[in-house]
Order: sequence, then structure tokens, then C-alpha cells
Amino acid sequence: MAWLEFIHPGPEALAAAIADELAAACREALAARGRARLVLAGGRTPLPACRVLAAQPLPWARVTVLPSDERCVPHEHPACNLRALRAAFAAAPALAFDALTCADGDPARSEAHARALLAAQPEPFDAVLLGIGADAHIASLFPGAPQLPALLGPGATCDAGRVDPQPLPPEAPFPRISLSLARLLRARRVLLACQGADKRAALARAQAFDADPLHLPAAALLHAPDTCVRIHWSP
Repeated sequence: MAWLEFIHPGPEALAAAIADELAAACREALAARGRARLVLAGGRTPLPACRVLAAQPLPWARVTVLPSDERCVPHEHPACNLRALRAAFAAAPALAFDALTCADGDPARSEAHARALLAAQPEPFDAVLLGIGADAHIASLFPGAPQLPALLGPGATCDAGRVDPQPLPPEAPFPRISLSLARLLRARRVLLACQGADKRAALARAQAFDADPLHLPAAALLHAPDTCVRIHWSP
């Protein structure tokens, strides 16, 4: 089995548990290397944990956050994950952020920017926090996207790339930049946040032994060798 499951009674307990895990990862990294680097998803489930984490007394000037994926929109756009993460960490103003896209969101230049950024920082992330969609997507690794096989495979040659979901989600109809699965797995701790019955059903499908990662991308994460994903779920 490539995962551990932690069940929480509700959203507040879920957010608190995830925040505690991320804070522990930061403290371990700071003690060992003097800096901590987190990869965090946006979305309704991960962001409350980020707000709880921001209230913890950490030396935030030595912590950097990178979005796991980003919509190709300007950084001030309401759909921008970086904007949402900055708002979630308002209580930790010294925290540093790395952007996965260019300031204007141009897809081609953003893809080049993300690849250059990650190539310059090859060390493992201290913690990765992902959510899961009702279609079992993680980060912006969507089933049906033409770029999915290249970004999902263990032999991926790039750390990040453009993703064009098919079809585009009506609530956010934009191309994306996503970290590849191989880059997400290059982490000292991998967390998956899951809330609600529809997400739990998607998680169960992805956990199945015969799950097809091209249809259920979370399966590639959960069944990755040498990785134990820490799943946090609440109703």
C-alpha cells in the first residue's frame, strides 16, 4: 500500500491536521537545511489549511511557497492560484512566493519560466500538498488533456508543462501550467487533501489496484513506488 489515511470529523479538523503536518515539515527543513520549500495547491480544501498554517509561529522569511499548478492568467486575476495563496498567508507577510507563470499569464512564456525555475532548484521539496478533483485530477493533471501522458509518466523529461484540460472547466476556462508527477514526487513529504463524498468516491476509484492513471490521474500518485502519500479526509 502506498498511502496512509487520516480521517477527520469535519473541515476545521482537516485543515488543522494538514497545517500541523506542514508546520512539522517546515521545522524539520529549517533545522536541517536552514530553509523550507513547500508546494501547495489552491482550491477549496487546501486553502483553509494554508490559512491555519499562516498563524503558526514559524520564521516565515526562510520559507518559500510554490503553487503546484497555475492558470495562465495575470497574477492579479481572481482565478490565479498565486493570488489565492498570498491571500491565505496574509498572516505571514514575510513568506516568500515563487510564481509558476509570467506576470501576464502568457502560456508559452509561462511554460518556459516554470521549467527554468524548477531546473535551477532541483533539490526535493520539503512538502507537497495536493487536492483531488471529482474526476480524480491532481494539480492540473486532468484526465483527457493531450499533455497528460508526458507529464504523468515516471520518465517525464520536464518538471512542468502546459496543460489544456478537455473540456475546459467552465468555472476556470484557461490553459494551465502544472508540475509533472515526477517533480511532485521529488518531495520529502506528500499530502493529499480530500473533502466530501464526491472526492472520497474519486479517491476510492484511484486507489483501486487496476485504476488507469490516464483516466484517474490520482492513481499514478497513489501507486507510485517508493512514495507514501499521507491522505487527509473529512466529510
